[in-house]
Amino acid sequence: MKLHLKIWRQHNREATGKFVQYTLSNVDPEMSFLEMLDVLNEQLIKNNQQPVEFDNDCREGICGSCGMVINGIAHGKQKLTAACQLHLRSFKDGETIIVEPWRAKAFPVIKDLVVDRSSLDRIMIAGGYVSVNTGAPPDANSLPIPKAESDRAFDYAACISCGACVAACPNASASLFTAAKISHLALLPQGDPERKLRVNRMTEQMAQEGFGDCSNHGECEAVCPKGISIDAIAMMRREYIKSQL
Repeated sequence: MKLHLKIWRQHNREATGKFVQYTLSNVDPEMSFLEMLDVLNEQLIKNNQQPVEFDNDCREGICGSCGMVINGIAHGKQKLTAACQLHLRSFKDGETIIVEPWRAKAFPVIKDLVVDRSSLDRIMIAGGYVSVNTGAPPDANSLPIPKAESDRAFDYAACISCGACVAACPNASASLFTAAKISHLALLPQGDPERKLRVNRMTEQMAQEGFGDCSNHGECEAVCPKGISIDAIAMMRREYIKSQL
C-alpha cells in the first residue's frame, strides 16, 4: 500500500517546527505504525537526510513511550491501542496521515515527535509510592481485600504513563494519570497510612508542572490505551476533600 505522511519536524525546543511531507510506497498493511516509521527513517538515511526522532521501547503497549498524535487523535483512531500496536491495515491505501507530538506546556518538544515527559515522573516522586515498611511478603489472602476493590485497583494500576490523556485534554490536564496513581494506592491497605499526604503532594506537584485543570470533557478516557475510567478522577477529588477535613 501507499501512504502519504505529514510529520512534524522540529530540531529542538527553541526551534520553529513545521510539517514535512513524505511518501512511502509498497508498505505492508501488517506493519505496525512504528515499523512504518522505521522504513521511512531507513529511506531518509539512505538519502543523507535526518531521520525522524520518535520515542519507543517495548513496542508491546507496556512501556508507554510511543506517544504521538495520529490524525488528531492521541495514539490513533483504534481504541485501547498504543501507537506501537496500531497497524497500517487501519488506514486506507493512498491515505494522508498527519503525525505530531504531544502538545502541552508541561511536555516541551525535545526533537520532532519526542517530548519531555519528566513532569509525570516528578508527580510520581511527590507521592506515588508506599514508603511504609510493610515487612516480608504476607501469605496469600492474609490481607482481606474485597474483589471489587482489588479489581478497581488493578485497573488503575494499568496506567502506563504515556501522557495520551494530557495530549487529548483541551486543558492539557494530567488529572487522569494522577488520579489513577492516587486511586490505585488508596484502594489497597498498604497505601492507606499515607493516602492524605499522597493526594496533597501529587495534586500540588501536578499544578506546579503547569498542567491544566480537569473540566470533565472525557477526552482522556476516550484515548487511554488501557481504558482507565474517569471515575478515578472523581475518586481523587473525594480523596482530596477528605484530606482537607
